[in-house]
Amino acid sequence: MRENGLVHIYCGDGKGKTTAAMGLALRSIGHRKPVVIAQFLKDGTSGECRFLGALDHVTVLAANPVGKFSFAMNDTEKEVTKNAIVRTFEAATQFAVREHAFLLILDEVCAAITCGFLEEERVLSFLQNKPDTLEVVMTGRDPSERLQAEADYISEICKRKHPFDRGIAAREGIEQ
Repeated sequence: MRENGLVHIYCGDGKGKTTAAMGLALRSIGHRKPVVIAQFLKDGTSGECRFLGALDHVTVLAANPVGKFSFAMNDTEKEVTKNAIVRTFEAATQFAVREHAFLLILDEVCAAITCGFLEEERVLSFLQNKPDTLEVVMTGRDPSERLQAEADYISEICKRKHPFDRGIAAREGIEQ
């Protein structure tokens, strides 16, 4: 049984998965623990990434080169995005291991897998072979049973009501 370097999944259709992950990053940083944040299908310009990326002991990587949701991408854009996501996953995981990070956040990795941009086997292999001391957080909707089996924590955030349902776009400082 693992006691250190546990695996978290923050999933569900509600707002707050990334926010919870970033809160854990702040907690780790407050204890001067090195953190690596990899965002998939996001561009790394959200308020929390700008702030955290400016701090010591934090590395932020992002992979959304075309700046669109996957359903709005054409085939060429999907291929470019897939390549960027694979490179970002490899860079983030290798950096976290090499630099002895305390916490690795794989934000929206579940969506990257579901959309076919990242092979689940690659993620599972990393989780099964990661350093014992590395804490890993994965976020996104609909994690597979196999990903869930690797997790020590699974927290589901349920949407009951959301302004997007009324056509209100993401707002700076709240959703981005």
